[in-house]
Order: sequence, then structure tokens, then C-alpha cells
Amino acid sequence: MKILPNTKTGKWALGLQGFFLVGAGISALLLTIPSWFSFNDRWWDITAPIVFSASIAGLIVGLRALRTYKDSSLLVYVSVGIGVIAILFIFLHSLFISD
Repeated sequence: MKILPNTKTGKWALGLQGFFLVGAGISALLLTIPSWFSFNDRWWDITAPIVFSASIAGLIVGLRALRTYKDSSLLVYVSVGIGVIAILFIFLHSLFISD
């Protein structure tokens, strides 16, 4: 099994999940710095849908790379796993946390 994706679709899936991880990481980092940002600011209302939609798109593209193009590289499987975890987070967050 190869580590890097072979197809363009697999590379797109990896790139979208990378964008999600970097965006979520920067958002979490900015929340830990006191008095810079908080969840009450408008930036979180814009950032969260963008990064989570990129993760869902990465999941869809990754599944297409696996099924259609037979790109069975390790990082494509990892990107699909990250997409599934992001979807589970969205559903579980909406069920158990009231804003």
C-alpha cells in the first residue's frame, strides 16, 4: 500500500482535509490566546462552516477516489476517516450541546 495518493482526486481529498485541519487548528489556537477572539465573535460563525464544509467535501472526494479511481493509498483512507469524524462531531455537537 502506498502512502501518498496516486490520482488527482485523492490529492484533492488530502488537500481538503489538510485545509480543514489547519483551519481548525488555527481557530483553536486563536481561542486559547486570551482577549483575542472568543466564540461570541462573528469570526467563528464564518470560519466553522467553511472548514467543516471543506472536510465534508474531502470525505466525498476521498470516497470517490477510493471507489471510482481505486486509489487505495494510506492518506486517502486517513482523509476519509477525518471526514467521518468531522460529520460525527457535527451531529453529536448539535445533539448534546445547546448554544
